[in-house]
Amino acid sequence: MTWQKILIVYRKELLDMVRDRRTLYATLVFPLVLFPVMTAGFAKLSEMSLEKTRREAQRIMLLGEEHAPELAARIRADQQFEVVAPEANFREQINEKKLRAAVEFPPGFAAHLEQNLTAPEIRIYLYRTELRSEAAAERLETLAREYQEQVVSSRLAQRGFSAALLKPIETRREDVARPEQVAGMRLGRLLPYFIILLCASGALHPAIDLTAGEKERGTLETLLASAARRIELVIGKFLVVLTLSLVTTLLALASFAFSVLHLQRNGTAASETFTVSAGSAALVFALVLPVAVLLSGVLLALAVLAKSYKEAQSYTGYVMLGVLLPAIGAVLPGVEINPVTAWVPILNVSLVAQEIFTGSFPWLSIALVLVSSCVYAALGLGLAAWQFNREEVLFRT
Repeated sequence: MTWQKILIVYRKELLDMVRDRRTLYATLVFPLVLFPVMTAGFAKLSEMSLEKTRREAQRIMLLGEEHAPELAARIRADQQFEVVAPEANFREQINEKKLRAAVEFPPGFAAHLEQNLTAPEIRIYLYRTELRSEAAAERLETLAREYQEQVVSSRLAQRGFSAALLKPIETRREDVARPEQVAGMRLGRLLPYFIILLCASGALHPAIDLTAGEKERGTLETLLASAARRIELVIGKFLVVLTLSLVTTLLALASFAFSVLHLQRNGTAASETFTVSAGSAALVFALVLPVAVLLSGVLLALAVLAKSYKEAQSYTGYVMLGVLLPAIGAVLPGVEINPVTAWVPILNVSLVAQEIFTGSFPWLSIALVLVSSCVYAALGLGLAAWQFNREEVLFRT
């Protein structure tokens, strides 16, 4: 094996990829456009949605209003609500989202409060999982709780007691995490997921085009007849796939950083300032590199099995699913980096990247993740090399 021949194969395949319009779109245009559109679009949509929610009053209905005139008056005075006349079909209106919630006061509500009888029950009807309906129900519960506290305080005052009797202990939360740690945790929950997904998507098209695509075009046989050995061909193709995967990821991250900074300067981003040190970024990149090697090798090995570009897309689709599941698992509550999860591919990098972005550096876990990722990367590259040495795979048409 000579590196001169590998570099010749690498240069030839890379030039072919660059000349391909689909590669340019997938590697250059898509990552550069994706994040600005997403961040600016989501920020604008969120701003519009919040503004619309502030302007719109939530339509609610009061049932049995005459039984609780004081509490009903509080609800009517709240600017968040638009109270409509009671109707018998309020349940259907809530289901059809014409009405956000309804409050039912039982008969004798005021009398029960005045005579200190059993606590009357207020029923709040809502459409669970519908955000505006749940928001309206939460606000109604808050108003009912404030009214309840007022009634209790009034009763205690009538008997000469202080309202402090009901709260003998006060609790207060004090956050010891630095603002950059909180921002880093939020950033660390999503960014590793996107990095790994971008690595896979950046390697997908070139892996298919350099294998199944060449089978369709009939150029693979010509390449195999050249002076380059099989191992030199597979390493050259692999390096092209890895290069485009990393270029896609780096361009997308640069686009993401530019978008976030632009939004923060204009005051439309979140209040946290997302900052990542150069050392943390370099360490995360070092951890992601073996993952990119693994994904490039596995995609190349699967794509060469296919007889056509379309068939290769169906094979490699399962790899994308396999990347998504462990990456999503990293954001689940209770899932943390430990000696066991450090050996789970994809998941381990996502978890340890979260720690690094918050300013924590668990070096033992980082070392385990790096070792395990390198082992899996070697296996992925070995799988690709093995496939290229199988005649029944290369000439499967």
